[in-house]
Parts: sequence; C-alpha cells; structure tokens
Amino acid sequence: MKSPTFETYAIAESDSGQTLAAVLKKIRPFESFGESWGESRRLILNRHVQVNGNLCLDPSRRLTVKDTLKVWKNALPKPVSAESLKLVHVDDEIIVVEKPAGITSVRHFEEQRMKKKRRQLQPTLEELMPLALSHYLRKRRLDSKLDARGVPVEERGRKKRKGPQDIVRQNAAAESLASRLNIIAVHRLDRDTSGLMIFARTRRAATLLGQSFRKHAIDRRYFAVVQGHPTAQTFDNHLIRDRGDGHRGSTLLPNAEGAQRAITHIRPVETLGDYSVIECKLETGRTHQIRIHLSEAGHPICGDLIYWKSWDGTKVLKREDRSKAPRQALHSSTLRFVHPTTGEILKFVMPWPADLERWITSLREKN
Repeated sequence: MKSPTFETYAIAESDSGQTLAAVLKKIRPFESFGESWGESRRLILNRHVQVNGNLCLDPSRRLTVKDTLKVWKNALPKPVSAESLKLVHVDDEIIVVEKPAGITSVRHFEEQRMKKKRRQLQPTLEELMPLALSHYLRKRRLDSKLDARGVPVEERGRKKRKGPQDIVRQNAAAESLASRLNIIAVHRLDRDTSGLMIFARTRRAATLLGQSFRKHAIDRRYFAVVQGHPTAQTFDNHLIRDRGDGHRGSTLLPNAEGAQRAITHIRPVETLGDYSVIECKLETGRTHQIRIHLSEAGHPICGDLIYWKSWDGTKVLKREDRSKAPRQALHSSTLRFVHPTTGEILKFVMPWPADLERWITSLREKN
C-alpha cells in the first residue's frame, strides 16, 4: 500500500489561539517529520503545510477551531512571485491580470498591522502588482529595442548568465520603481479562486470602476465544477456574515443586520459523470456568493473546503467531496466592461488553469 501524500488534522478547541508551529509540534510527536520546534518550523518554511487548503509559511499564525491543517509528504510549489504574474492588459489607467489560485487578492483588515517581515512571507496580489508592473514595463522597453537577431539592444555583449550583483541591481531598480507606482484593487477574488482581475492605476479610474461594479455594469462570468446536475436558474436572496455556525450564508430576513442582496445566474455547460461544469454570471458581488448559492442549492463546488458542509439552523450537516479536485474548482473566466476613461468596450477571456484542466480531463476520461 502506498503511503499517503498528505495527512489532515482538525484543530481542537484546546488548541484554538495557538501558533501553527506549536500546534504542529503537538499533533505530530514522534512521527516521521520529528517533534522538535525546529522540525515544525522546517516543515512550515519548506512548504509542507497548508491551512484551509492554502500554503502557509508563517509559523506564528494563530489557529482557530475552524481551521484545517494539511501536512504534505513532499514540498509544495513555491508561492506566486511578481515575475510569474501574467498581465494581459496594461495602459495608463488600468491593468487586467490573470490571478493564480493560492494568493489573497488584498490584505484582510485584521492583517493591516502585521509586521513587514510576516507580510513578505505571503504577499497579497495587490502587494505584488507594483513589482509585477515594473517587470512588465522593463520587458516591454527591452522588447522594443531589438537588434536584427532579436536580441535586446540593452543586453548585447552581456553574458547570458547574470551575476549576483546584476540581479541585486535589477531588483533594486524594480523595487524603486514599484514604490512609485499607484495600483488599486477595485474588486476581489477568493484566495483559492483563479481568474481575471482588474486593478486601477489612478484614483479617478478606481472611482469610475467602483461605480461600474456597484451599478452591475461589468459582465463577470465564472466557470465552476459542481456536485450533481443543476438546471439553468437564478439565485436571488440575502446573505449574512454568520448563518449560525460562523460561516456566511443566506437569511429569510432581508432586513437582518448586515444582510445584502445577492443575485447569481447559472447555466449548465457540460456533464462529467456525477459532476457538472456550469457558467455563473454575477449580478452582485458578495463575499463567497457563488459558493453559498450553489451549496445551498445542493450543488457544492468541488474542492471547496467550507461550503461542502451545510447548516440546517441547529447543526452542521457534513457531505463528502469525492471529486479529488486539486483545489476549489471556481475560475473567473470572462470580464467585459467599458474602459473608465476611453469608453472602449474591453473583453478578456482566460481558459481553465492547467491544474483544473488536467483534473477536468481526467473526469471526462472516466465517462
């Protein structure tokens, strides 16, 4: 029998509020990864640990009973870097970027005062965008100065391999440029959701885009793979921050404190055995809106770590996700909107990322 590639642990009530390193040391004594503080930190810093399905590199992160740990036998891929981000549109007012899964869009309010060193362990997409833009602009400048052989003029005569000093100077220049760039997130995607996002480069563009979002004038479409076979329909209800078990959910009381109207249109795209690919069109943009609507309709998103559990008003009802999805199978595939200053209609489409495409292909092959 093959040894498991990862082990999963729930957080006990008695360990709530403890650091990740302390909990890891406690729950894995005398096991293969060791029991010392050093071994616990090594596991975390060497990318063996996920919290709620997301890589965590911060040994001092405080855990709660809502958290789930996953400890992997082998190291996970490196976190997203600024250089790896794909900017699909850049002009003086806006940027459209392909957000990878596994990175938070913007820093949560409670993390605003986090020390710089801790923030750098896991930067947000918003924090990486200035450096990503500086890399993009530098590459575009070089690409516009090619000689007859297609070699950037600036790099002619240089050795192909750069020395440490070259890299230090390049990064220093990029950091200097990034510090002067003004980039503003105008909407968000969940950490484990991939897809297209818009950033503004000026306050005016941010204001105008914000107005477009509030007026539901931006066409946002997602693809999701869900349990079962939902029919084309519209979900229109009110969502609250706590449905009774600490998670967001719907309410029958539209005037309840903090209740916000949420509207999602869905249509089936493809059947994959026990699962379906569906398209979701957002009319509003509430936190976890698509995930909540689909879960409460009996069609939770494959790989979702929260909303495969339902709440009947008195207790949590657990459902088992057997899809083996590599992560939350939700992807922001299409953005269509009017440019905030030029008035041009822009449309961007991003296909399934490689990890979800491979998994979907495997589901097709089984059926």
